[in-house]
Amino acid sequence: MIEQKKIELDFVVDALTNSIRNTISGDSFRTEVLRLTKYDLKQITKKNGWNFNWKTELENNIKEVYKLTIVGNPNIVQGLVSVTKNSDHVYMDLLENAPFNLGRNKLYEGVAGNLVAYACKISFQNGFEGYVSFTAKTQLIEHYQKSLNAINIGGQLMIINTLSANTLIDKYFKNE
Repeated sequence: MIEQKKIELDFVVDALTNSIRNTISGDSFRTEVLRLTKYDLKQITKKNGWNFNWKTELENNIKEVYKLTIVGNPNIVQGLVSVTKNSDHVYMDLLENAPFNLGRNKLYEGVAGNLVAYACKISFQNGFEGYVSFTAKTQLIEHYQKSLNAINIGGQLMIINTLSANTLIDKYFKNE
């Protein structure tokens, strides 16, 4: 079997919120994470500012792709995460904020942290004790150590352990 090159993730955890927060008004909005559908792909294109080919992720039978939305507004995708369930942990293949949630003029903060917490939740649901791994861009390793309490276990491979996973889940999914 040919080993696929791991994509180096470069999401920024701008804030750990208990939802997502509008950067203009400061209002918080409850979120829900749903499976991405083929219908959703119509708006998730490079032409619309997305960086990755999410159709390829969705068509890969090994991966599960999820979208973050505001409760009651499932058609506006705030961010996406693709995960693979390995034998003892969840691997985050890709994570991307919606184009309008990037940079200084982003509309909402807390999107990336919310999606990472969901990956941790999937890990617990599958008996992996919250363990999540991902490949980080070199310049963001320290950021992930500080914002997610992730551990660099060599090269660019990062691990979120049980304790850190519980912290993230408590922050985002406490009321579930």
